[in-house]
Amino acid sequence: MNASGTALLSTFLVFFVVFAFLGFYGSRWRRGDLNKLHEWALAGRRLGTLLVFFLVGADLYTAYTFVAVPSGVFAKGALFFFAVPYVGITFAVALIFGPRLWEVSKKNGYITGSDFVKARFNSRTLGMLTALTGIVALLPYIALQIVGMQAVLATIFYVLGAGSHAVEEVSLIISFLILAAFTFTSGLRGATLTAVFKDILIWVTVVVTIVATLVSVGGFHAAFAKAPASFKTLPGVLMPGYMTLVLGSALALYMYPHAVNGILSAESKHKLRVSTSLLPLYGVGLALLALFGILVYAEAPALAIVKHFNSGIYAVPALVVATVPSWFAGIALLGIFVGGLVPAAIMAIAQANLLTRNIIKEFRPDLTEKGESDISKWASAAFKFIALGFVFVVSSTYAIQLQLLGGILILQILPSLFLGLYTRWFKKEALIAGLLLGLFSGVYMAFEANVVKGQFTGFNSSLFHTALGSLYIGVLALAINLAVTLVLSAVIPRREQIRVEEAQPKAEPQR
Repeated sequence: MNASGTALLSTFLVFFVVFAFLGFYGSRWRRGDLNKLHEWALAGRRLGTLLVFFLVGADLYTAYTFVAVPSGVFAKGALFFFAVPYVGITFAVALIFGPRLWEVSKKNGYITGSDFVKARFNSRTLGMLTALTGIVALLPYIALQIVGMQAVLATIFYVLGAGSHAVEEVSLIISFLILAAFTFTSGLRGATLTAVFKDILIWVTVVVTIVATLVSVGGFHAAFAKAPASFKTLPGVLMPGYMTLVLGSALALYMYPHAVNGILSAESKHKLRVSTSLLPLYGVGLALLALFGILVYAEAPALAIVKHFNSGIYAVPALVVATVPSWFAGIALLGIFVGGLVPAAIMAIAQANLLTRNIIKEFRPDLTEKGESDISKWASAAFKFIALGFVFVVSSTYAIQLQLLGGILILQILPSLFLGLYTRWFKKEALIAGLLLGLFSGVYMAFEANVVKGQFTGFNSSLFHTALGSLYIGVLALAINLAVTLVLSAVIPRREQIRVEEAQPKAEPQR
């Protein structure tokens, strides 16, 4: 093992021990009965402004940000800068959606968004379909975190001179085991503590690496001069796709179950609103990280690493090891690694909540609080392994498509979960029909858009060609969903509907 490899590995392991300590210490922090689902999954609803800021920031600053967006920029250029304006817009959505959902959920003891949907429209079927959609939509998103974690570990082994396919697979298994143990033991408390640690590492990494790279290559002008010319502008033919990617992604983010988890863990509506208003700070970091996909073209050693793996997913890890001292590279790579680990833990918790509360409990209404918690803990581990399958159907360079695939699905619950907060006009039968048609059309277009000469080539594009140009499939499917919902709501006779969410008692005891 060379000296630089030793320094890198040593700092990575030392800081990982700190990370692991925080994760497992979470079970003791702000003690609560982790045999109760709202304590394990929502940290007892006691997170203040800064903690919600870091927790929801961990939901946003995932492997999507650290490796997928730069990888997309590396491969296609300007098109994948859609992530920068979308992040700005999505916080406006959050300020409309989050405080209102928190208020209703706190009043009635809801733990998931599906709890609200079921009660709001007095429909067990709609609640279960919403839960299933959330569970499935998060699988490719968790897979994206796994891809990012695998890229970090493979880069470390490359520096150590021990890289091989077998080593990468072992690294992936280790990642799964760590993630499963971390989530099972501490729930959302552990995720919150490690989110603070992770975000500190990431901000330091972004600032130091981009400064070191710019000094090394001679500034942004030199970097852009070496990138492919086609990357620097967005052809007019791609503009409809770019705009719909921005719109669809902005609407989708806070529909995800893990984002709902972050919202419902807040201590108060005011603290949630303040923390949300601070989140645009993360958009600055995302813009800088997106530029890493261009900077790597100007840094020859980093470009050599990317070409060695033949995948743009290594753009940021490669820049790190090529431009900063080895001891700091270990810290930076750990930041990227836990940048996948922490969000994946939160996502798996959210999936487990939906499975337990909105599917299993529908058939076992006598399930005890401990029973709910136990099932959720084991389910959170299982979902991580199921997500592994998605890793093998998308080229790692286009790993961002994993998140976009999840977005196609999760957008279909927007009429019931988001619009349902502000109107009762929709009929439950119309919402069910719209949801099913939106899901079916979205999946169909996703496969059709990636069929070449009769063969499915993997999910490498989320744009579907129409007479208006290539558009994001999620927005097209949502348009179908909304059209069906509106028409059927207008023609189905209205019946008296009980305001269930205001009539029922709270689901959890008062502290």
